[in-house]
Amino acid sequence: MDIAFLQRGLIIGFSIAAPVGPISLLCMRRTLAEGRLSGIVSGLGAATADALFGCVAGFGLTIISNILIDQQTWLRLIGGLFLCYLGIKTLLARPAKQARLAGGSGLIGAYASTLFLTLTNPMTILSFAAFFAGTGLASTGGSFMSAGALVLGVFIGSTLWWLILSGSVGVFREKFDQQGLQWVNRISGAIITGFGLVALLS
Repeated sequence: MDIAFLQRGLIIGFSIAAPVGPISLLCMRRTLAEGRLSGIVSGLGAATADALFGCVAGFGLTIISNILIDQQTWLRLIGGLFLCYLGIKTLLARPAKQARLAGGSGLIGAYASTLFLTLTNPMTILSFAAFFAGTGLASTGGSFMSAGALVLGVFIGSTLWWLILSGSVGVFREKFDQQGLQWVNRISGAIITGFGLVALLS
């Protein structure tokens, strides 16, 4: 395995996951409402999508890349509507008295929702393209091993960020009373809905 490509992928995955956006807000809110595991699983959904985009960029799958870019209006519309739905649902949610233990279906839903949201964000593939071009990684020299190491690095880097975020937010869970958690729901729900409206209007 090419360690240099693994390290570069790790940096790219971490850098693309780290900026605060609707996925980060969802992850933080779920960590507070449902516990660290729900937040981590939500992050893994986004990390999986990042790895898939890394595959597109790393293996030079230009056909898929072009389809994603050509259909970005529809992707933005679908993603925006889903964000508005999640935002309003979060805004109206009542906080639990203690962190719920999310069951199998709850964890699958948490994973699937962030996977879907990240995949319907055309800016993610454009971010990967910019990173790969700017760092001289637009071509892995036709080596599947190098491309595979790059994709693995992207997944590890993105996952690392979500582990850090969920772990950090989870520490403060017990410091929030019912009223505090209600405000967390209201603020995060309003911001997530705002992200959805921006996606729809753009």
